[in-house]
Amino acid sequence: QVRLVESGGGLVQPGESLRLSCTASGINFRLYTMNWYRQAAGKQRELVANITSDGSTNYVESVKGRFTISRDNVRNTVSLQMNSLKPEDTAAYYCDVRARGSPYWGRGTQVTVSS
Repeated sequence: QVRLVESGGGLVQPGESLRLSCTASGINFRLYTMNWYRQAAGKQRELVANITSDGSTNYVESVKGRFTISRDNVRNTVSLQMNSLKPEDTAAYYCDVRARGSPYWGRGTQVTVSS
């Protein structure tokens, strides 16, 4: 059974940082591309960043230079370091993997950026 558990969200002020983590189980973690999505209230889910099995990374334009995705294939975790947070980064953030022909995601963690 594939399971993804996110953590690390919270309420911060603009310009501050947060680090999100996602721990995966039920898959051979090192083989899969891991994704971070976010969904703001009233908006569609958006792919924020992903990291492939060989460590290549991709980011949505709006977070380039501020967010960094990384993975630890020993601990089966994928992290998202978010710096210089903006109010428009406010959303529920989800860890996602496409495995065995199906998408899986966790319950999400809320990030709120507000002064």
